[in-house]
Order: sequence, then structure tokens, then C-alpha cells
Amino acid sequence: EVQLVESGGGLVQPGGSLRLSCAASGFTFDDYAMSWVRQAPGKGLEWVSDISTNGGTTYYAESVKGRFTISRDGAKNTLYLQMNSLKSEDTAVYYCWVRGTTYWGQGTQVTVSS
Repeated sequence: EVQLVESGGGLVQPGGSLRLSCAASGFTFDDYAMSWVRQAPGKGLEWVSDISTNGGTTYYAESVKGRFTISRDGAKNTLYLQMNSLKSEDTAVYYCWVRGTTYWGQGTQVTVSS
């Protein structure tokens, strides 16, 4: 059974940082590109970032470029999203997604507010 468990969300002030984690199991983690996607209150899904199977290639939405860093650890079967210089508009539920599949995590809430 595929499981994706996100963690690391919370309440942070503008300008602060958080690191999200997505612990994966039930599939061969190293065989799949991974993504982070978010959904802000009352809005649709927004793609945030991709990472290739070996972590060597990454892509970012313009809205987070230069502030967020995606990474992965194959030994731990874990995907990460380091989020710096957070803004109120980053408030959303963040999901990890196994690209090309229907496998999603349950999401972790990130709230940026003073």
C-alpha cells in the first residue's frame, strides 16, 4: 500500500521558515519524480515544485523561486520542501505527489501570519 505522510507544517510569521517532509512507503521511491502542490483557502491546486528521480533536476513555480528548495533522500524515502522568506500568500495546504500517479499525501497546513 502506497503511503505518503506529510509533516512540518504550522503557523509561522512572515519572513520565517519551515521545512516540510513527506515520508513515502509502499513503492520504489527512487523510481519516481516527485512534486509539491498546494491549495490555498478557497482556491484550486497550485503546482509548487518538481524534483527528478535522482534529485539532480528541480523546477519551481515563479511564485516560490528563490525562496523554496525541494530535495529528496533516497535512503530515507523522504521528500522535503525547505521554505524560506515565507509570505502570507504561501498560506495553503501542502501536498506531496508521486508524479504520473494518483498517489497523494493527506496534506500539511502552512499558515503564514503575524
